[in-house]
Amino acid sequence: MGAPGFWDHNERAQKHIGKLNGLKRAIAGLVAFNRKLDDAAVMTELIESAAPAEQEAHAKELDQAVAGLVEELDRLEIASFLTGQFDRNNAILSIQSGAGGTESNDWADMLFRMYTRWVERRGFTLEVQDVQAGDQAGITKATMLIKGENAYGYVKAERGVHRLVRISPFDANKRRHTSFCAVDVVAEITEEIDIEVPDSEIRVDVYRSSGKGGQGVNTTDSAVRLTHLPTGIVVVCQNERSQIKNRASALNVLKARLYEKKLDEQRSEMERFYGEKGEIGWGSQIRSYVLQPYQMVKDLRTGVSTSDTQGVLDGDLDRFIYGWLRAGCPRHRNKEIQMDD
Repeated sequence: MGAPGFWDHNERAQKHIGKLNGLKRAIAGLVAFNRKLDDAAVMTELIESAAPAEQEAHAKELDQAVAGLVEELDRLEIASFLTGQFDRNNAILSIQSGAGGTESNDWADMLFRMYTRWVERRGFTLEVQDVQAGDQAGITKATMLIKGENAYGYVKAERGVHRLVRISPFDANKRRHTSFCAVDVVAEITEEIDIEVPDSEIRVDVYRSSGKGGQGVNTTDSAVRLTHLPTGIVVVCQNERSQIKNRASALNVLKARLYEKKLDEQRSEMERFYGEKGEIGWGSQIRSYVLQPYQMVKDLRTGVSTSDTQGVLDGDLDRFIYGWLRAGCPRHRNKEIQMDD
């Protein structure tokens, strides 16, 4: 930053500053933890040399400090797992309702709310790019951009089919129903990754945006649908009033999905979901949310489970995300993680 001409190119300078700040945050957490650990060691020595009447009070203070260190160490450990090429990038999350009509549409809407609440808990920001309403209730599909440090590193744990079991509010006979929705997550592609998509491979459709309207949103053909002809991948964006902005956002999402698809083909991982690939139904779910006849949310990949179903639906997802990240680490692999409250 002290080099001559560093500020001559403001955009490039901001990228370097962003990387520097990210490294500082990573190191600052470790430095602060080591400082607290040293303080705890000093407190232990003070307790050993203190009078018997004072030892109990100091011991309680030390217990509280150690409990805080354990929680902080847990966060630092999780952060150390986020070393993938795109883990620090923003994330593009899509929700697709499965077969089942209104039931699945309502479940997709519940997932949309769950992830919105999780984003708020993490202090990330959310940009809704597209929401397609169901015929009677809920939504059929939604796409959102989650912005924040390591957003993709965390959210990628949610990729897969999510299963809900409950007494249907749409069934007059109050019978139990099972619904499925697919969640797809890809990293937002930055300028460092060069993805060329020829115009001849894209079909562009424009139409009026749906939604609550106002401000001329659904009075002009501002919504954009891009179809990648070779793969059949479809991307829709209608959150902006400008057709040009919607097209740019949709193209960015399309490039991200094409790049992720390319990586999937190289790794031959069958758990990824794109378009019609992967059945949204029995046998492919990664997590079950059971509201009836008992209360339980269980991740079928790691064994992490909890009976706090309402908390999970309100965005308390970190236990499942952390469990999945630990399961992918060599130190934790082949160990079933139980975190039942």
